[in-house]
Amino acid sequence: MASEGEDPDLALLEGVGRGEQAAVRRLLDARLPRVLALARRLLADPDEAQDVAQETFLRAWRQAPSWRPGQARFDTWLHRVALNLCRDRLRRRRETTMAQPPEVADIAPDGEGALLGVQIGGRIERALAALPERQREAIVLCHHQGLGNKEAAALLGVSVETLESLLGRGRRALRAALADLMEAVR
Repeated sequence: MASEGEDPDLALLEGVGRGEQAAVRRLLDARLPRVLALARRLLADPDEAQDVAQETFLRAWRQAPSWRPGQARFDTWLHRVALNLCRDRLRRRRETTMAQPPEVADIAPDGEGALLGVQIGGRIERALAALPERQREAIVLCHHQGLGNKEAAALLGVSVETLESLLGRGRRALRAALADLMEAVR
């Protein structure tokens, strides 16, 4: 087990740098789900999320042979790469208007409860997507990705106090946008 401050991915990253397939598989197994989750939540498009994850790991494989421990934890660097790729795609989306919104596959099982769950989930995702970019990123990094405030603040390039302010404003906006759902649950 890695000690405090030591990068738990370092040995795997060294193996990836040497071209060891087992290290590649273990690193993908360990980190791909979180990168995909981050991209899905920020982009709300599974295909684009897959593309971002693929590009993120391509960059990781290129970086692995020259990785210098101690500058940043690999997981933090990986999140930063994925976050920046998502930002680039969101920026391009704003520059390109669509005639129709993209189709989203219905992956929920049949039934009224499942339909209600999908509708509620959709409302939550739309409310999250409607937040200003920095608030959305702060909430996704802290609440969905499980990063601590210090790590999320570093990824966003802000102080911990600024991150906490972004989180507070984002939570208040989500509560206001979803007030009717919260009342229905009570």
